[in-house]
Amino acid sequence: MTDSSLPAFWAVIPAAGVGARMAADRPKQYLQLGGRTILEHSLGCFLDHPGLKGLVLSLAPDDPYWPALACAGDSRIRRVDGGAERADSVLNALLHLHALGAAEDDWVLVHDAARPNLSRDDLDHLLAELANDPVGGLLAVPARDTLKRVDKQGRVLETVDRALIWQAYTPQMFRLGALHRALADSLVAEATITDEASAMEWAGQAPRLVEGRSDNIKVTRPEDLEWLRLRWANRR
Repeated sequence: MTDSSLPAFWAVIPAAGVGARMAADRPKQYLQLGGRTILEHSLGCFLDHPGLKGLVLSLAPDDPYWPALACAGDSRIRRVDGGAERADSVLNALLHLHALGAAEDDWVLVHDAARPNLSRDDLDHLLAELANDPVGGLLAVPARDTLKRVDKQGRVLETVDRALIWQAYTPQMFRLGALHRALADSLVAEATITDEASAMEWAGQAPRLVEGRSDNIKVTRPEDLEWLRLRWANRR
C-alpha cells in the first residue's frame, strides 16, 4: 500500500512510568539519545506520518520534563494524566479520544514511550497488514534463543518449543471501541493485563502478530540505551 491507501489512525503513548531499573536521575523516556530524548524519538515516527489523526500522551500529573521539549507545543499532541498502571494510562487516553470525537471503529496505535527505534517501514507494514483485519494486532518478533521453563528455585523443568513463542512489541493496533471495552472490563475484573493485546485476549479476541524488526527494542536497562547509542553512532 502507498501512504494514501494506508488507514488513518490515532496514536496513544503511555509515558507515566519512572523506569526504576534504569537507576537514572529522571524517568527513562527523558534520557538522551542522539541529541534528543527517548520520548521525542518514540513520538517522531508517528508525527512524521501523514496518516496520523492525533496523538494522546499519558504523563504523570507532576511531570516537570515534558513542557521543556520542543514537541510539547505541537497542536496534534494532547496530554492527559497517566494512571497507576499502563492499562490505566491507556484507558485515560482512549477516553480523551472519545472526547475529541474519535469514532468507535477508528484505529488506535499504542506505542511504548521507551521504544525509540521504530522504523517507518515497520509502521507502514503494520498499518497495511491490519487495515482490514476484524480484530487488529501488534508488531512482534519470533523467539531466537532456546527457552527454558523453570521452577521457583530456578531449576529447569523443560525446554520450550521456541517455534511457538513470539516477543510482543509495539505499536499494538486495535479499534477504539473494542480496545476501550476490553481494557475497562478487564480492569473491573482485576485481570492481569500487561499490554493491549492481553486485554483483547481476555475479551475473547485473537490479535494477529505482524513480524517486525528485532531492533525495535524497548529501553529497560542501561545496556539497552548503550546499545542504541552505539548503533546510532555507527549509523551516522
